[in-house]
Amino acid sequence: MDLFEYMRNTNKEKESPLAARLRPSTLDEVVGQQHIIGKDKLLYRAIKADKLSSLIFYGPPGTGKTTLAKVIANTTQAEFTQINATIAGKKDMEISAFLMNERSRMLKEEQKVAGETENERCPVKRRKKFQL
Repeated sequence: MDLFEYMRNTNKEKESPLAARLRPSTLDEVVGQQHIIGKDKLLYRAIKADKLSSLIFYGPPGTGKTTLAKVIANTTQAEFTQINATIAGKKDMEISAFLMNERSRMLKEEQKVAGETENERCPVKRRKKFQL
């Protein structure tokens, strides 16, 4: 981190809106929506297990859609792409979907290369398959 990046981060924290500074960052800090993200609910367990795919939140302003999305992004290893439906169009959605597919493809390739490297270092003896 250089001096300019440090100053940008410092100023961003000071100058960001109060709502952004007070926004919860973990599931335990979220107040409300317990019928959806309560401790024993399906979405809570899926977030904690990092077993989510894509989600679209829909609802009136101020109900916690962005907050919940950012909490999920902080809790899981998911990519977070924020699109405002009032100003985004079809082209924006296509670009976002394309970029997410590219990231996913690149991640799979990296995992494949890492797996091949691991197999070359520690070859595993394969068991013969027996038919009954």
